Amino acid sequence: MTLVRVVLASVVLFLVLIQPNHPQAMTWGALRLFPLELPVILAALVLLGRGALGYGFRAALVGTLGVIVLLKLADFGTFIAFNRGFNLLVDLGLVHAGWTLLQGSIGLPLATLAAGGALVAFAALIAALWWATGVWAALPVPRLARVGAAILLVPAAAAAIAEIGQARRAWSLPETVRAALPGAAFTARVGIERVEQFRDTRADIAAFRKAALQDPMRGAGPLLDRLEGRDLILLYVESYGRSSFENPLYVPTHTATLHAIEDDLRARGLSMRSGWASAPMVGGQSWLTHGSVASGMWLNTQGRYRALLASPRQTLFHFAQEAGLRTVAIKPAHIFPWPEGDYFGFDAVYNAADLGYEGEPFNWVTMPDQFTLHALDRLERDHPARGAQVVQVALVSSHAPWVPIPELVDWDQIGDGTIFNQWALSGDPPEVVWRDHDRVRDQFRLAVDYSLQTVGAWAARHADNPPLIVMLGDHEPARFVSGVQGFDVPVHIIGPEDLVSRFAEIGWTEGMLPAPDLPALRIDRLRDLLLDRLSTGAP
Repeated sequence: MTLVRVVLASVVLFLVLIQPNHPQAMTWGALRLFPLELPVILAALVLLGRGALGYGFRAALVGTLGVIVLLKLADFGTFIAFNRGFNLLVDLGLVHAGWTLLQGSIGLPLATLAAGGALVAFAALIAALWWATGVWAALPVPRLARVGAAILLVPAAAAAIAEIGQARRAWSLPETVRAALPGAAFTARVGIERVEQFRDTRADIAAFRKAALQDPMRGAGPLLDRLEGRDLILLYVESYGRSSFENPLYVPTHTATLHAIEDDLRARGLSMRSGWASAPMVGGQSWLTHGSVASGMWLNTQGRYRALLASPRQTLFHFAQEAGLRTVAIKPAHIFPWPEGDYFGFDAVYNAADLGYEGEPFNWVTMPDQFTLHALDRLERDHPARGAQVVQVALVSSHAPWVPIPELVDWDQIGDGTIFNQWALSGDPPEVVWRDHDRVRDQFRLAVDYSLQTVGAWAARHADNPPLIVMLGDHEPARFVSGVQGFDVPVHIIGPEDLVSRFAEIGWTEGMLPAPDLPALRIDRLRDLLLDRLSTGAP
């Protein structure tokens, strides 16, 4: 019986130590990886036994392994969603965002059940680790065996340290030494890397704060005067990226829609230019793209975003206010107040509750894009005595989980939005659709196509007195949906020829399909590009 307990305890420690942190590593092959930390842990447990030092070591070990297990799980999730690892210093806010998305996708009861199950599973893991370390610490070994354990610690620890250094390229081991290493110290390496990541992130945020003070546009002018009383509308299409132009699952649908939009708008006298921009992330955190464009700063982490909010950096909307333009944000995804709106320089912020939608939500998506743009007209642009505006709109119909999907309706029939209930209450729920990745991808295709059609129809509706529209994606969806590895999103300039032509000078492609080999602009450069193209006084 003692032997069975020892074997089971070893298996528990083994499985925890080989736990992958990346979806591609979650294979049966992971079981062939020997964790070099295991002999170090077992030798230390035997050596220290059940005394005070032994209990202290076990408590520290179980606590450390528990934290690293959580970090690995967080890595797993962020690799799926954002194609990057989890950053403890800046990503804790994603927990709340993830909970909101889960609750909106599968409902509060199922979300609560899933969260409760996860907590129970983690508590069971901690109990299993405490039991497993206790089994080894309680082994009745003679004094000579303890001496042997002490001796084993030295080469076992040396092997683990050597593998960590080699894997992290801290030094290069001879080929014979590398071949002699029997496994990998992956869990220890994850712990070390997280400590260093925490340190490096703090340093990066400090450097970012200094860079935010150096703004070439501060004090320049006049700015945005080339608009000559016309509106500038920034329309973010959720999860719209290069995959719409490269993934054969999406290309026929999305490019056909863009061609149709181009033909329609050109017949109405509008001009179009398109280019590429590189977003700071994939899969989510759209506010990082929004903030990058507004501020002209590269916001690839939540820490940088928070540092921006604490800085005196002027955004595109501050410059618009100084030019006498009204600044507006339309945020249909915000079901709670958005205090950051005060920082960005908006005269008016319309969250979901302010837009007047009385229809049913589309799971996580609060309202269809067509209603959002209709609300912009009703609340702001249709006022006869209004002045020129700079508006940011975050469209959300193409946000995960991409079910259900509405259809375009007559603009004059939209009313309070209840006309969309016929689609909001139709089709399979997300928990059914998401069992099949092919169905998920097809729903994504249809959702993005709906958003593109909506923007095209809205631009056509205002062709007689057109604003300058900057229509762009915020980021690619998760990699298993996008099917591409890059970070590029399309940017479309739609509007009067005299304004759109100014983007021909930087080489952007005429029409709604950017040339595939056109160099991508880093998306934080878009603020200064717009100010430069639309101002006579830009530096």
